[in-house]
Amino acid sequence: MTRRWLAFGLLAVSCTTSDAAPSHAPTPRKVETVQAVSRTLSVTDSLPAELAAYQAVDVYPKVTGFVDEVWVDVGSRVKKGDLMMRLAAPELVAQKAQAQAAVESARSQLATARAKLAAEQGTSERLVAAARTPGVVAGNDVAIAQQTAEAARGVVGAAEHNVSASQDALRAVTQLTTYLEVRAPFDGIITKRNVHPGALVGPAAGPSAAPSLRLVDSNRLRLVVPVPEAQSSAIKLGAEVPFGVPAYPGMAFTGSIARVSHDIDLQTRTMRVELEVDNANGKLAAGSYATVSWPVQRAYPTLFVPVSAVTSDQQSTFVIRVAGDKAEWVTVKVGQVAGAQIEVVGDVRPGDAIVVNATDSIRNGEQVTAVAAPQSGGGA
Repeated sequence: MTRRWLAFGLLAVSCTTSDAAPSHAPTPRKVETVQAVSRTLSVTDSLPAELAAYQAVDVYPKVTGFVDEVWVDVGSRVKKGDLMMRLAAPELVAQKAQAQAAVESARSQLATARAKLAAEQGTSERLVAAARTPGVVAGNDVAIAQQTAEAARGVVGAAEHNVSASQDALRAVTQLTTYLEVRAPFDGIITKRNVHPGALVGPAAGPSAAPSLRLVDSNRLRLVVPVPEAQSSAIKLGAEVPFGVPAYPGMAFTGSIARVSHDIDLQTRTMRVELEVDNANGKLAAGSYATVSWPVQRAYPTLFVPVSAVTSDQQSTFVIRVAGDKAEWVTVKVGQVAGAQIEVVGDVRPGDAIVVNATDSIRNGEQVTAVAAPQSGGGA
């Protein structure tokens, strides 16, 4: 019996010793990698934009009056100088009549003063001639006649100034009466009409005052594009840029870059760029939203990795580079997306092996086995 227990004990010790043998180290995880690629960026990006009238004006009469006639309505096309509206202002007509009467009165006074001057000058000249014969005319009489003629000359000067002033007043009132006819300041189309015959209108009383008419130049339009700061470095004046509008799905229009603000909006971090659009056919409407195929280019090469190769944690954005058999987190800044690749800036060099599907579960310094990804995994 003792021998049986001894044999059983030896078997148990043997099994325990076998189970306690040291295990093998864990197998490093396999990660797919691609090479960081250096190339010059040249892509297009879709940017929102808005069509605006090349020029537009809210029309307010320059004088107060009652609307007599309106010759235009919403949708009317006008040429520069066309009569759009006429006002009636009886008080202006009365002021013009008074000014004309004042001119006539001033001219009459001038004529009287000139006649008196001629008479006084004649008397003075005769007395001077007679005074050459001693004892015929007293010297005092000659002096008085000369002074009277000089005074008459001053009256003529004052009358001439009076005529000039009255004529200026008449011209001013006449100019005011021309404002009773409201004419188009440029070619365009009427987009608003807020008045009808009989309405009392006048100069704008403030921002809240509704205009009588609104005139828009729709033959040319401004396409206003807020270009992100990161895409503003390669703007070329005169470049043709395609765009589309919701009213014509599938139809492409073009505009040329005409004006660049060269100023970044601090709220939106965008730069205002204006494209000039020919709209002679009248298809496009001011105020429409548009989608612009904006060209994005670099004048120098930059590095690209797959979009999935960029990840982040609470501290930084990074890619994972495989150096030897170790994973290495490399902090980067991201730029423009180009298809399935994204532009990165950081301590990354062309040809570096970058993990395709980066995740923070791959720890910095972890031992890994790099496997080249299929060609499609890192393509653009």
